Amino acid sequence: MIIELTNTTTSQIARRLVEVREEGGALALSRVLTLVVVNENTVDEEAIRAANEASSEHPMRVIVIHTSPDAETQLDAEIRVGRDAGAGEVVVLHASGEAAADAETLVQGLLLPDAPVVVWWPRWAGGSPSTTPLGRLAAVRIVDEATNQLPHCASTLERLRRLAADFHPGDAHLDWTRLTGWRAQLAAVLDQPPFETVLGARVVGRAGSTVPLLMSAWLQHFLEVPVEIVPIADETDEHLSANSRVNLYSVTLQRNSGSFVFERIAADTLRFSQEEQPEQLIPLPVRTVTEVLTEELRSLAPDEVYADVLLRGVPRLQLDDHHGAQ
Repeated sequence: MIIELTNTTTSQIARRLVEVREEGGALALSRVLTLVVVNENTVDEEAIRAANEASSEHPMRVIVIHTSPDAETQLDAEIRVGRDAGAGEVVVLHASGEAAADAETLVQGLLLPDAPVVVWWPRWAGGSPSTTPLGRLAAVRIVDEATNQLPHCASTLERLRRLAADFHPGDAHLDWTRLTGWRAQLAAVLDQPPFETVLGARVVGRAGSTVPLLMSAWLQHFLEVPVEIVPIADETDEHLSANSRVNLYSVTLQRNSGSFVFERIAADTLRFSQEEQPEQLIPLPVRTVTEVLTEELRSLAPDEVYADVLLRGVPRLQLDDHHGAQ
């Protein structure tokens, strides 16, 4: 069910939410957090759908902010409940003109009492999330750049360096969360014999994505080895589904006894190969936005490993001129 409110105020929206809660009974009281989703020119229905699906594990109130600063001043809203809101409730705020100038005030009257606030930018435009008005309200600030089309690897690295320069505990990045399965596989192999020192690494990924850069920063920082970053402009592997956004193609680690390689050969499969050993196929699907968002909401504690990678690994990354121009 979608309840539309035209030319309204935050207090009127809050009162209508109370009425919806009373009509829904005790179930509506079991929210564990407020998720604020920041949109700009258009309402991101894919992000709302991901939040709704994530609410099955984390019942929450979702507040979506859609701003149009250049339009006539007005605040409209949609309250979505039931099948339109998963296991929570969704409030979509359409703020225009002067009403769009103070998103913090718009949100404050709609936050759940005594519940943590998480702010999510599905299409992060750069800058410092912790210094934004909404970021100052939040215990956790999540950015995502999966849909960004940056021109080359160097500009992507510069965006990561700006995030590092302005980092505050509680900052998070869904591209880092997308690497959980890859990091687990690499760590498992390094925990098996032969226990040799890693001499170097090679990371192949989509140009313009922060995923291969974060993987490279993690390897370089924790293994203390040089990492070659190879950006590829397009997904060219015929085995990969056109509907799957693949950001990381392969990771190679070199040791004295030879190299081992994890390579994505399908949207749901990695191939693991090492010298004088049979190849292995490992199920590792490309993760959806819902999956990485759900994982990020599972623990609202600061991610110390991500902080280490961003603060100490990213500043040390180097791109040669050829790769930077991809």
